[in-house]
Amino acid sequence: MKKLSIFAISFLLLMLSFILCCLTEPKCFWRVKNSEDNHGDMRTDCGFFLRTIEGPIDNIYDDIFEFRMPERRYEFFMVMFFATDEINKNPYILPNMSLLFVNIVDLCQDTLGVLDQLYSPENNRWYFVNYVCREDGLCDVDLTGISWKTTLKLTIQSRIPKVFFGPFNTNLNDHDQFPYLHQIGPKETHLSHGMVSLLLNFRWTWIGLVTSDNDQGIQFLSELREEMQRHEICLAFLNVIPETMETYMTKAMIYDKQIMTYSANVVIIYGEMNSTLEVSFRRWEYLGSRRVWITTSQWDVITNKKEFSLDFSHGTITFAHHRGELAKFRNFMQTMNYNKYLVNISESMLGWKYFNCSVSKNINKMDNFAFNNTLEWPALHKYDMALSEEGYNLYNAVYAVAHTYHELLLQQVESQKTTGVKGEFTDCQQVSSVLKTRVFTNPVGELVSMNHRENQCAEYDIFIIWNFPQGLGLKVKIGSYFSCFPRSQQLHLSEDLEWATGGTSPQVPSSMCSVPCTAGFRKIHQEETADCCFDCVQCPENEVSNETDMEQCVRCPDDQYANLEQTQCLQRAVTFLAYEDPLGFALGSIALSFSGITILVLVTFVKHKDAPIVKANNRILSYILLISLVFCFLCSLLFIGHPNQATCILQQTIFGVFFTVAISTVLSKTITVVMAFKLTTPERRMRGMLTLGAPNFVIPLCTLIQLVLCGIWLVKFPPFIDRDIQSEHGKTVIICNKGSVIVFHVVLGYLGFLALGSFSVAFLARNLPDRFNEAKFLTFSMLVFCSVWITFLPVYHSTRGKIMEVVEVFSILASSAGLLGCIFVPKCYIILVSPDSNLVQKYKDKLLH
Repeated sequence: MKKLSIFAISFLLLMLSFILCCLTEPKCFWRVKNSEDNHGDMRTDCGFFLRTIEGPIDNIYDDIFEFRMPERRYEFFMVMFFATDEINKNPYILPNMSLLFVNIVDLCQDTLGVLDQLYSPENNRWYFVNYVCREDGLCDVDLTGISWKTTLKLTIQSRIPKVFFGPFNTNLNDHDQFPYLHQIGPKETHLSHGMVSLLLNFRWTWIGLVTSDNDQGIQFLSELREEMQRHEICLAFLNVIPETMETYMTKAMIYDKQIMTYSANVVIIYGEMNSTLEVSFRRWEYLGSRRVWITTSQWDVITNKKEFSLDFSHGTITFAHHRGELAKFRNFMQTMNYNKYLVNISESMLGWKYFNCSVSKNINKMDNFAFNNTLEWPALHKYDMALSEEGYNLYNAVYAVAHTYHELLLQQVESQKTTGVKGEFTDCQQVSSVLKTRVFTNPVGELVSMNHRENQCAEYDIFIIWNFPQGLGLKVKIGSYFSCFPRSQQLHLSEDLEWATGGTSPQVPSSMCSVPCTAGFRKIHQEETADCCFDCVQCPENEVSNETDMEQCVRCPDDQYANLEQTQCLQRAVTFLAYEDPLGFALGSIALSFSGITILVLVTFVKHKDAPIVKANNRILSYILLISLVFCFLCSLLFIGHPNQATCILQQTIFGVFFTVAISTVLSKTITVVMAFKLTTPERRMRGMLTLGAPNFVIPLCTLIQLVLCGIWLVKFPPFIDRDIQSEHGKTVIICNKGSVIVFHVVLGYLGFLALGSFSVAFLARNLPDRFNEAKFLTFSMLVFCSVWITFLPVYHSTRGKIMEVVEVFSILASSAGLLGCIFVPKCYIILVSPDSNLVQKYKDKLLH
């Protein structure tokens, strides 16, 4: 009663939590663990053999043999009762015959104990002690399962046809070695594909794998590893568990350490129960390893954990072959007459492990239900009869044998054999051959084939199992996998998956070696590590990545730019040094203002052309210099506004030519001053050259040289319109490309050479006596000119985009203003402000003329 009360309290708590979790449509069932089996409930196997007799079998059993069996094996007896009863009621299978089954006694209770008694390793012979050994010489088909090792032992030196209803095993598939052994379970042809699809759905890329060290485990490992590599999923660790306990114990600590220390939160287990693999699994559960275990349907295990949680981060996800629902099975279980059958196992019904748990559909019934007696609940509640995969295989196996017997009976009738008893078969080879070729549709509508050709299509149901206190478990169907569908539609997970995780916002555990690289970053793989282990670095400038875990960033087109997050390319805005810009407006205004001032100075000089200071400083050269300065100021306007091919060509050539004219004029004026004042006793020839205006030839000669240079520039390397996408973020700057930076610097160098020559000559004549000597002003103007353009070079090359244009325009205006201010402002001051000082020096005019 104490156990019952504990069970009742625990079950009530679970039911309340069930309702709170709002369980809805997904099929699920509670599973109750057998308290007498602390090491799992799959330690035994079952065996039956089927035979036919004429007539009904309502009263064929006079005595009822009662014995206790493991509750899991109770399922197999119920399947056998149901399948044989269903076949016997079907007039189209074995008409006028009855199909009955006989238990291989003790095999369903203590498989290993029976086999140890039956087999003698010394003599390699079987000694059948408590086993139906078929002394009658009949070839009734045996149904054996669920351990392939047990079946293999029973098959040695036996010609009796057998159908193995456990999971398909490649060790039993050698028809040359085992011609009388057949398997009903479907092959795991697409299991690795289904598991990898689930991993990809949850972005689990860092996986542990544990398999048995046998042919089947190695084959699964090969298939899974190939599929994982195809989808860039990495193995964090691989444990191939030895089958012998002695070998396993020598490495058990290593396996435990890998499970407990590696960061992989998802572990795939592939192998069979009743093995060292199961020992490992239970050890890891005992050590508290919280992992998501992905495995096959036979790993429907319940542990003795004490936690009460629906945490998705530790549960078992199983892949089971999809099978039809046996709707009639439930009704059969509730209405069956136990006195009709060979064994009385009615008490075991209370231990049946599968119940319908869609409580939310019948909450009103639950309100009126009192848990005074836990045994009342199974009696009142409807069974869900969710068969295990082995139970469903056994159901198909019974039908396969029935169809085989049916075909053999037809052959007997056709061959008109009258010897022997009808329904008894003695030719085991014939029975095995007919059984091997059976293909039929079972009552559920599923096609069953016994020759096991490679299935092109496979359908799996995906379940998740949690452990609860007191040996309870919850199993929920969360999705399906269809191998024949298009890849994007193969995996289907329930829309109510958040229910399966116990909340409205499921926290799916992460299992990755490295944190995913978000958009704007790319992966850099670490050396000597798996491909799933990497570092994340931001994309280079003007490159983007709009997906996670991108190997390479994508460069934006020239007319687009990357946003600050570097996740997408945006359209660039077109810009240039426009008059609407503050800088463009200011520079344009300054250029026009200085041009106007220069014109006013020119007008002043023309108006006062007879003034001694104008005449004394060679008014023609002054006019030429002022006119060239006007064009120097105005040429800066070519750098402002939307560039076109004409402005790009005119910019540098006009700038170079008119500045050459201006500097060569200054050089001519300097030479004139030196020739006039430096020669204290000039010879007649020198005086004649000065009188003929020989220094004036400097202007056309120097200008001609600059014209040649500009001509070569325009012919060989003409300037063109260019787009600068580097200087300003998010903008395309339209500028004039100079065509050749070298030629541009040659032109500037030539101007610098002229300016340096003028500066040198003027510097020599800076101390010549005379009030109207302008050598000092020329020297200072050249000093300003050289300073501006020397400063221009480093500043120009340190800027980009339209700022380069601004620097060049500013240098043009500054150097031109320096020439205007240094040379002509003092003269204008004398002409306009101090005319008296201009008259005092009249007599010096005579010396110059």
